[in-house]
Amino acid sequence: MQLMHQFLLKQVAISDEDWLLFSSRFEQKIYPAKTFYLKAGETENYLTFVDQGLLRFYIEDKEGNDTTIGFSFEGWFMTVFSSFYTRKPSLYYGETLAETTLWRIHYDDLQEMYSRLKIVERIGRLATEQLLLLKSERELSFLLKSAEERYLDLFHKAPHLLQQVPQKYLASYIGITPQALSRIRKRIS
Repeated sequence: MQLMHQFLLKQVAISDEDWLLFSSRFEQKIYPAKTFYLKAGETENYLTFVDQGLLRFYIEDKEGNDTTIGFSFEGWFMTVFSSFYTRKPSLYYGETLAETTLWRIHYDDLQEMYSRLKIVERIGRLATEQLLLLKSERELSFLLKSAEERYLDLFHKAPHLLQQVPQKYLASYIGITPQALSRIRKRIS
C-alpha cells in the first residue's frame, strides 16, 4: 500500500491517523493476466488502486466487436464510475493485460469513510475531477484531432502503454484500425 500512500500524499495532506483508518478498509486482490476484473452486467462495487499491472476497459457491440475505452495502470485509482456511483450494472468489461495487484475498498466502506473523514471526501472529489478532465480531453480529441494527433498525444502522455498494450487495443482506443495505426507508426518513425 506504500505506492497508494505516496500517491495520496502528492494530492492531499492526509495525517497518519486518517491514513491508518482509511487504508484499513482496503483489501488486496491479485489477478492473473487476461482475467476479468469486471464484466458487463455486473455492478462495480470497488474503488481500486492499481499497485502493479495494467487493465483495459472496453465495451462490446451486438456483433461481439469491442472498443477500448481506457486503461488503468500502476499508481492510479480506478473504478467504473457510471456503475459504482449509480449502483447499476456496468456496460463495460475490465480485463487485466498483465498480472495485476489491486488494493480495493468496497462502496459501502468508502461511503462510511466519506462521512467519517473529511480528507477522504476531498480525495474522492479530486479523483472524480481528474477523471472528468481525462474524459473531457479524450472526447475533445475525437472531435478536434486527427488519428495521428491522437496517437502522438498518447505517445507523449503515456509512452509506457505503447510497449505494454497490444497494437489492436491502442488502435481501438484512438478510434482507428490496427492497419491504420501501423501506417501512422511507419510514417512518424
